[in-house]
Amino acid sequence: MNKLDEAVLVELAVSNNDQRAFTELVNRHQSNLRYSMRQLTNWNEDLADDLAQETFIQAFKELHRFRKEAKFSSWLYRIGYNVFLQHVRKRQLDTQSIDENPYIANQIAEAPHGEEDSPLHQKVAKLLAMLEPERRSVLHLLLHRQNTQQEISDIMGIPLGTVKTHINRGRAALQQSLHGWQEKTA
Repeated sequence: MNKLDEAVLVELAVSNNDQRAFTELVNRHQSNLRYSMRQLTNWNEDLADDLAQETFIQAFKELHRFRKEAKFSSWLYRIGYNVFLQHVRKRQLDTQSIDENPYIANQIAEAPHGEEDSPLHQKVAKLLAMLEPERRSVLHLLLHRQNTQQEISDIMGIPLGTVKTHINRGRAALQQSLHGWQEKTA
């Protein structure tokens, strides 16, 4: 079943109530969705996993509404983002900075060696964590998920112009902060 197209898997899951087809969709997307949720929740792994699970539950319930006009991943991230927003509205998610959250600092400190362990990567992660959730989400979808601006607009349910504004302002903030940081480290 691994080689089946996602549209075929969706069709099997909807028309035949094929649990294996939906399980394959989950397997293909759970890692990326959980990573995205972790970024949105300031690396609260338990919360991110709960939100990812809720996303898949809602996706299963709404699978019959998936129109094959968009990528399945875009549709899934749209549901995930809405699950995240519902949580924020209910709980008023704490958006403290990474420096104030020892759990986040420990996650970065324990990152595997490689690109994720570089000082630049750590600084960018810190700067992204300090942005407001919507701007952080836009930049995450652009930089980490490599979605197009239109896909980000569709996923987040915000106008394309708002996506572009978030990208421009977010990039400017990151560049300004990184420029000051690079001068200190040089």
